[in-house]
Amino acid sequence: MSDPAARGTDRRGPTPAEPGAPPGTAGPGAEPDGRPQAPGPAPQPEPRQRLHPLSPALHGAKSLVVVIAGLSWSTLSRVGFGWFAVMAAVLALGATVLAVVSWYFTGYHVVGRELRVYEGLLWRRTRAIPLERLQAVEVVRPLLAQLTGLAELRLEVVGGGKTEAPLAYLGVAEANALRQRLLALAGRAAAAPTAPPPAGAAGPPVTPQPPPGRPLHAVANKDLLVSQLLTPQAFMIPFGVAFVVAQFLSEDTWSFVAVASTLTAMAGVLLQPVRRVLDDWNFRLARDEGTLRVRNGLLETRAQTVPLDRVQTVRVTWPLLWRVKGWLRLRLEVAGYSAAEGDERNRPDRLLPVGDRATGDAIVAEVLPGVRLAALPLSPPPTRARWLNPLSRGVLGAGLDPRVFAVRSGLLTRQLALVPYARIQSVRVVQGPAQRRLRLATVHADTAGGAGAAARDRDLAEAWVLAAELTARAHAARRAG
Repeated sequence: MSDPAARGTDRRGPTPAEPGAPPGTAGPGAEPDGRPQAPGPAPQPEPRQRLHPLSPALHGAKSLVVVIAGLSWSTLSRVGFGWFAVMAAVLALGATVLAVVSWYFTGYHVVGRELRVYEGLLWRRTRAIPLERLQAVEVVRPLLAQLTGLAELRLEVVGGGKTEAPLAYLGVAEANALRQRLLALAGRAAAAPTAPPPAGAAGPPVTPQPPPGRPLHAVANKDLLVSQLLTPQAFMIPFGVAFVVAQFLSEDTWSFVAVASTLTAMAGVLLQPVRRVLDDWNFRLARDEGTLRVRNGLLETRAQTVPLDRVQTVRVTWPLLWRVKGWLRLRLEVAGYSAAEGDERNRPDRLLPVGDRATGDAIVAEVLPGVRLAALPLSPPPTRARWLNPLSRGVLGAGLDPRVFAVRSGLLTRQLALVPYARIQSVRVVQGPAQRRLRLATVHADTAGGAGAAARDRDLAEAWVLAAELTARAHAARRAG
């Protein structure tokens, strides 16, 4: 039997146990007797996910509408209804087959701090979206998606020319879970991201739904309807309808093409106010810690998240006929959103579709703390500015609030622009030929990706002082932030 003192001593000692482990328990990477454990298999990457299996059917239905709309009424009159239906069915079937193939080769997953989207059959394309540049993820549910229990995910990225990676379509629960996970990874949500699912697990990781936030305001649908009736477009509807009907009745014969053309023209007259009502139906506004939550829509519902630190400008509008009821409208300019897109509904600019002055003050105070609409120090331009603004000179105004640069304009439709100093990117003094003769100038406060605000026709000396003060306050606000 060998002497214990003659044996070598292991100087590494046992592996320390994790905090809270029972006595005598070895830490990770060690066997129960303290010996190091052999390295296990590397963690498996997150599996690639596919869109919902019903996605091709929804895309095919949308293609059918586009095909029927693309085949003109003149084609129907030439080939007859039977051949017209056959052409539409063949084209729609082809579009559906392409949608199925596209769905089969489309997938997504999260790799580190990137969302990667794969698509394409002959030409494969992979889009890697850095989540640190992610501004918002919107859950959009068009009418067909609502009927089938699906949703579409749209991503807004800083500097993007359009909405990135629209994932259409996902299940509602899956879309909400993925949205919360992406926002958490991007640092835009309070909820912590969950670990990716193990290999072979079905569906994306499930994260708990965050609280809906503190409710700020809910627009009454009755007020929304009345507000659209008090617009110039609504007043022109009876005249437009009467003109279309008169043109229809003046025809000698009533053909299917004439009926369809008349209905199309009437729909064009009614489209704008009706679309606004449908878009803003059941408008709800709430607030979390640093974000606003907007929910709206009837045929197409939207759930948008607007980060308050990306708000560049708040615009207050008093349409002429709304002033009788004391109503106003609030809109936002948000940095990082794709203003180049043609459809303005894709931008989260709605802050209050319609509301009274007290409601507007309360919501503005949530977005711009300490700002009160009635207490803004607005001063008019000099008297000689009436040569350039004979009717609206008394409406124009500009001033430096402790927190924002405020500019008022508009004659029939009054507008007020509020620009936080920290959001001002540049300041310009512009002088046109007529302004040079009158010793006037316009001061522009430009923001990132927005229109900013412009104080029109100020005295030349005042304009330079105002520009210098705006520059100083913008630098001070950015340093303080």
